[in-house]
Amino acid sequence: MKKILLLAAMAFTSVLTMSAQESSELDYKPAPYMFIGLQGGLQTTIAEDYDQLKLITPTASVSFGAFFTPVVGARLHVNGIWNKSGIKPDFEYNYNYVTTDLDLLLNLCTLFGRKDYYPLNVYLIGGVGLNYAWNNDDLINSAHALPFAWDDYRLSHNARVGAMLDYNIAKHWSVNLEVSANSLSDRYNSQVNQKDDWQLTAQLGLAYKFGFKKKPAPAPVPVVVEPKPEPAPVVKKEEPKPVPVVKKPELRTEIFYAIRETIPVGAEKAKVERLIKFLKDNPNTKVAVTGYADVGTGNPKINMGYSKGRAENVAKALTDAGIAADRITVDAKGDTVQPFSENDKNRVTIAIAE
Repeated sequence: MKKILLLAAMAFTSVLTMSAQESSELDYKPAPYMFIGLQGGLQTTIAEDYDQLKLITPTASVSFGAFFTPVVGARLHVNGIWNKSGIKPDFEYNYNYVTTDLDLLLNLCTLFGRKDYYPLNVYLIGGVGLNYAWNNDDLINSAHALPFAWDDYRLSHNARVGAMLDYNIAKHWSVNLEVSANSLSDRYNSQVNQKDDWQLTAQLGLAYKFGFKKKPAPAPVPVVVEPKPEPAPVVKKEEPKPVPVVKKPELRTEIFYAIRETIPVGAEKAKVERLIKFLKDNPNTKVAVTGYADVGTGNPKINMGYSKGRAENVAKALTDAGIAADRITVDAKGDTVQPFSENDKNRVTIAIAE
């Protein structure tokens, strides 16, 4: 049991590390969906005072279930079919079993993470069901028959706790590693120890996922068209002498960011330097700095924080370079305004100097 908990903890730590990396954009909702799974591996049932390694046998499982949200799912899981126990010094007996469980699945990555989708996930598993065992002839027909050995069949409760490491290799397919501990009624292995018998399983599996829903496209930004005024009557008058027009200096700067970034880097940082030079060369100009976030990722609260951080970091770079604070106005729109039709371009700070 301690080894199982240690394995689950190591897997959970590994997933949290990988979850910090950015996943690719999905064109479908990560939940709800349904799945069918096949697994195969090893199992052993704890026997008193017997070499546990000698009691390991193959096992296989089939399951059908669904994830209703990115965090919560459930499955019907059927597991069997070979089992073994032993009596000192060297007598081993085989029997068959099948366990049907209704399990609750909890995705720890989406529960504690900031997104609804990660390629690698850890599921916490808990469930209850029934275990049916039969074909105990090896023990019944031997000279080692125990006083409480069951004949014909044995029906028992099954209570399960476990963990699964699941990796998505494609939209519809994933591979997994599951370990579980199953508590069964005493006498399951024909031996009486005044407490529940325990069965441990470790299995590798393949799951087919289906029933995804298409992610809706982001709503377009409404375009407000000002009504054209009625043309004024033409009145002929003497043409005035043209007045020389002095063009007011102005500069529009668009600074783009990667996901979750608020500080300009590389070529985007060079844009900030050009803006600083323009403001120094034109001391009578002022600048309006507005931060934005894309609606395709995050949520409104998080995106408002990103857009505010982007605008404030640009404004700080200006004041650090000697631009007076009273020449700078700062605003943040979050994801309520999308200045560009391409989603990723809306992770941007727009500075208009004039």
